[in-house]
Amino acid sequence: MARLTAQDWADAALAAIGERGLAAVAVEPLAARLGTTKGSFYWHFANREALIEAALARWEALCTEEIITAVEREPDPEERLRLLFAEVTALAAEDPLELSLLATADHPHVAAVLGRVTERRISYVAALFEELGFAPAEARRRGLLAYTSYLGHTQLAHAVPDALPRGEERGAYLASALDALLRRE
Repeated sequence: MARLTAQDWADAALAAIGERGLAAVAVEPLAARLGTTKGSFYWHFANREALIEAALARWEALCTEEIITAVEREPDPEERLRLLFAEVTALAAEDPLELSLLATADHPHVAAVLGRVTERRISYVAALFEELGFAPAEARRRGLLAYTSYLGHTQLAHAVPDALPRGEERGAYLASALDALLRRE
């Protein structure tokens, strides 16, 4: 059997958070899920809070930095924006993790990561709008509006999925939302 890494534990913690919230991060159930003992946990982490911090750092890297890095390969900023929205709305519809984290925003570690992630995401989208020729203040406003649209879309995808279009209609819906954000007044 391969030795588990701290990343394995962090990934298992993220899966548990997505399924049952932050309270689901408990050593014994995670050890059972991973097919190991508590000793493996204590090899990598001093306590539950350290695991939560590692899991949140992993979420920040996977769901923000890696996505930004991937879309940055597209040279056109408008296409980057469209690609970003297609990617993140599809991921968010499949995985309830972000909503679980938002539901526990009062936890100090979660609050800190959500603050960083939110600022990074809004700033990134605002920078795309600036690349498209919008003044910095207007780009920031549109970046914030785009991000709140994403969060609303994510909430609906889990709470009332039938409210959102599917298939080809989904693509047309996302395109129209972005067209509205890109429209010059």
